[in-house]
Amino acid sequence: MKDTSAGTAERTCIYLCGNSLGLQPSRTADRIATHLRAWAMKGVFGHFKAHEDSEIPPFVDIDDVAAQRMAPIVGASASEVAIMETLTANLHLMMASFYRPTEERYKIVLEGKAFPSDHYAVESQIRHHGLDPKDAMVLVEPPEPAQPTVPTSHVLSVIDKHASSTALILLPGVQYYTGQYFDVPTITAYAHSRGITIGWDLAHAVGNVKLHLHDWDVDFAVWCSYKYLNSGPGAIAGLFVHDKHGQVDRRAIDSGVEGYRHRLTGWWGGDKATRFQMGNKFVPIQGAAGFQVGNPCALAICPLLASLEIFALTSMSEIRSKSIQLTGYLEDLLKRRDLRNDADESTELYDIITPSDPGQRGAQLSIRLRLGLLEEVMGELEEQGVVVDERRPDVIRVAPAPLYNTFSDVWEFVNIFQTACIKVAKGQARGGDGPAVLAGVGKKGWSHIN
Repeated sequence: MKDTSAGTAERTCIYLCGNSLGLQPSRTADRIATHLRAWAMKGVFGHFKAHEDSEIPPFVDIDDVAAQRMAPIVGASASEVAIMETLTANLHLMMASFYRPTEERYKIVLEGKAFPSDHYAVESQIRHHGLDPKDAMVLVEPPEPAQPTVPTSHVLSVIDKHASSTALILLPGVQYYTGQYFDVPTITAYAHSRGITIGWDLAHAVGNVKLHLHDWDVDFAVWCSYKYLNSGPGAIAGLFVHDKHGQVDRRAIDSGVEGYRHRLTGWWGGDKATRFQMGNKFVPIQGAAGFQVGNPCALAICPLLASLEIFALTSMSEIRSKSIQLTGYLEDLLKRRDLRNDADESTELYDIITPSDPGQRGAQLSIRLRLGLLEEVMGELEEQGVVVDERRPDVIRVAPAPLYNTFSDVWEFVNIFQTACIKVAKGQARGGDGPAVLAGVGKKGWSHIN
C-alpha cells in the first residue's frame, strides 16, 4: 500500500487488519457511482427497470441478487440467505424467533468472552422474557485460565450439564479475541442430539473459513460484511436460516393458522407477488427472506455486491488454501529463533494464543505480549507503517487476508514486530516523524483489490 498524494514521498504500509475492517476493492467506487447515476436518471422506475449499462440489478431485486452471490460463501442455498440490517439487529430478530423459553427450558448458553454486542443482545432478550440473566445465561469459560481457547470437549460438557434447561446456544464461528475456529458441525450435532436449538455468530468466519451451514444443519447464523467481505464500515449484514425453519404453509395461513415459524414481521419479508397490493394479511416469503423486516438500503448493498464479484472469481477452497499457507508462514516466522540475531530475547516477549492447528483457526493470529509492552509496541508498529489492531491489555491481532496480503507482507511484519518488541523491552523505543500508517490516506486510498 502506497501513499501517492502530491507532495509526499512514496511510503509503503503493511495492512494486516482485515479481521477488523477489510480493504476497499477498486471496483467499489464504480458500483456505487453507477447506482447513484441510476437513481438520479430513473428515480422510482429504477426499482423495476433493468439497468442496461450497469452491473447493479433493479433496486427491488438487489437484495435477492446479493443473497444468491453470498450463498456459496456460507455453504447454503440462496433461499437460506438474506442480506439485511446489521449483525446485532439480525441477532435480535433471530432470537425473537428461535429463543422461545419455557418453564423447563429457558437458558441461553453463550461463550464467556463473546463479543460484547452478543452478550448485550442475549442479556436483553432474557430480560425481555421476564427472566434473570444470573439464572438464564450460561457462560462457557476456558477450562485453563492461562489458555483463553475453549476445547470442543469442554463446550460439549457444558451443553451436557445444562441440556435439560437450555433453550438456545449461541457461539462464535471464529472467536474474535483468540482467533479460534470452533468445531461448528460437531457442536451443532451435539446440541441437536440434546434437543437444543443452536445459532452461530459468523462475523469473523464468513469469507475467512469454509462453511457448510446447510449440510451442518445449523439452525441460524448471522454475520457482518465489513471484515473479510470487504464491504465497508458498518456494511449491511446477512443471516442464514436453515430451510427446515423457513417453510411456509399457505393452506394453514388461509385457514387462519400462522402457518410459518413465529418471527417479528415487516412488509419486506412478505410474499413478493403481493407485496405492493398493500394488504394487511402477512404471508412470508419462503426461506430466510421471509425474516426481513424493512426494505434494505440499495446503496448499502452496492459495496457488498462489488466484493462478492471478486469472491465469484475464485472459491472459498482456494481462498482458504492460501490463507492456511499465509498464516502458517506467519506462525513459523514468529516462532523461529534464528530470524534475528536477538531472537532468543524477542521470543520471550510474546506468545501466540491462537491454536496452532490450521483446522482450529482462520487467518488471524493473536499474539499476547509480555504485560506492559502493548502500547509502546503498537506505537513502534504505527511508526513503521504496520496496521494491526490491539485488544487490551496485552494482545495484538494480526490477520493476513488472502485476497490482498502477500508472503512479503508477512515477512516484513515479523521483522518490524520483533524489532519493536526488542526495542521496547530494552527501553530504546522513541517517537518518530508521525505514524507512517497515515501514508495510506492518500487520494488513491490504502490499496486496490480488483
